[in-house]
Amino acid sequence: MFWRMIARTLVRQKGKMLMIAFTIVLGVSLSTAMMNVMLGVGDKVNRELKVYGANINVRHKEAALMNDLYGLSEGLGVTDKFLFEEDVLKLKSIFWGFNIVDFAPILEGRAALDGVGPVPLIGTWMAKHADLNTGEAVDTGLRALRNWWQIDLKGDWIGEKDDDYVMVGSLLAGRANIKVGDKISLFWHGRTREVTVKGVFNDGGAADEQIFGTLRMVQEMMMLPGKVSNIEVSALTTPDNDLARKAAQDPKSLSPEEYETWYCTAYVSAICHQIQEVVRDGVAKPVRQVAESEGAILNKTTLLMILITILSSIGSALAISNLITASVIERSQELGLLKALGAHNWQISLLVLVEVMLTGLFGGVLGYFLGIGFAQVIGQTVFGSYIEIAQMVIPILAVILFFVTLFGSIPAIRYLMGLKPTEVLHGK
Repeated sequence: MFWRMIARTLVRQKGKMLMIAFTIVLGVSLSTAMMNVMLGVGDKVNRELKVYGANINVRHKEAALMNDLYGLSEGLGVTDKFLFEEDVLKLKSIFWGFNIVDFAPILEGRAALDGVGPVPLIGTWMAKHADLNTGEAVDTGLRALRNWWQIDLKGDWIGEKDDDYVMVGSLLAGRANIKVGDKISLFWHGRTREVTVKGVFNDGGAADEQIFGTLRMVQEMMMLPGKVSNIEVSALTTPDNDLARKAAQDPKSLSPEEYETWYCTAYVSAICHQIQEVVRDGVAKPVRQVAESEGAILNKTTLLMILITILSSIGSALAISNLITASVIERSQELGLLKALGAHNWQISLLVLVEVMLTGLFGGVLGYFLGIGFAQVIGQTVFGSYIEIAQMVIPILAVILFFVTLFGSIPAIRYLMGLKPTEVLHGK
């Protein structure tokens, strides 16, 4: 009898029920899209922010000390301590190796350029392909880290085997009247190296006054085989919290449980700590301007999506409340008759709640799948890739939908409680 009454009510009130279902579909679809994007957007936002360049710099501990104390950068003339090139690929062997998306060793030196004088000469992996012991292949280098460089239309990036080619910064090229295809001579301590300019680039910073060559060429010229000054690393990280900041001060201050949580979370301080475990005499420090910007932007993006979800839930609750109350008022005579025939308030309230919950279930299922589609549209439009579907969104949405529908029904239930059969049956 109870379910037949619900079925008849749903048929008679199909207009109102459809409006309630439509409201729920809109709210659930928006919440589904926002939560899936929020949970799946972290790495995508981080990858978008890689245009800022490396967010971790690894140096020899002595060079790092000189920089901290006197503001001196690493390189020849500052310290004779260097890192080992053979340690660079070990970065991919750490616990968070998959989060290290790009890296490049740097060897800083100076060479005399004919007609100009001493200029910075930088050796690096511009584009490096390597096969790791794990069977994984990696493609990395400075080209990925400096993807904002604008290369002269006639020029190109140097490759892994272009030991006789260099790239010249735009300011230095303009001052020395250097063009793509020119041959230039570099001098250092009686050693001369003739190279061809393969590209002129615009960095917008200090690199515009520098010359870049392959790491092997600069090592040979500076007589530093197998040595590098520092390693630039771009890693996907999790925004810092109190635990990460405490660990950054002193990892030994953490309890065993805290240490395990910190070590197994992709905080920038945890990744730096793990890098130091595999790079001999290395000190890894985050580039704070980049790392903090990434964390701040990711936190603000997450907060924005949470607020949208909350506001959509509140809006749905208000809309459901108005629709349910209007539906109950329209049926006041029918409900008053039920009371007059002996139905209790809780029975009539349960009738209304079941009607709304069934409508909410239908709208919730439809809204969920519609929200998945919205999430993919957002992923393709903003990030150029699909958003992974988070299964944990389903129970969260179920709870939100239950309480939104319940709270939206409260005004109608209160109206029912105060409904007097004698008044409504006489049209008062």
